[in-house]
Amino acid sequence: QVQLVESGGGSVHPGGSLRLSCALSLYPVDSGWWVGWFRQAPGEEREGVAVINTGSEIPYYTDSVKGRFTVSLNNAKNMLYLQMNSLKPEDTAMYYCAASTTMGRIFDQYQYEYWGQGTQVTVSS
Repeated sequence: QVQLVESGGGSVHPGGSLRLSCALSLYPVDSGWWVGWFRQAPGEEREGVAVINTGSEIPYYTDSVKGRFTVSLNNAKNMLYLQMNSLKPEDTAMYYCAASTTMGRIFDQYQYEYWGQGTQVTVSS
């Protein structure tokens, strides 16, 4: 059974940092899963933030977070991280971990079959 469990959200001042974690239970583990982070602010569409393939480990970022956020996997590929630096108020959202066995458009939420419950990130002064 595939499970995704996020942790690490919280409140931070602008310019601060947070690291989100997602515990991954993916089967079969040797498949090239696409895993990543999406976010949704109130009244907004869910948007893709950062995605990585468990085989190639090549990361992909949406333009608004390039140079500030880093997506990564641990060696066992059972933990996904999102290091968020230089946070801005517009980064405030519920952040979700997502996983898919196939891929069309990387940041299309409808490509992803599995989702975590979400963790809140709030950036304010």
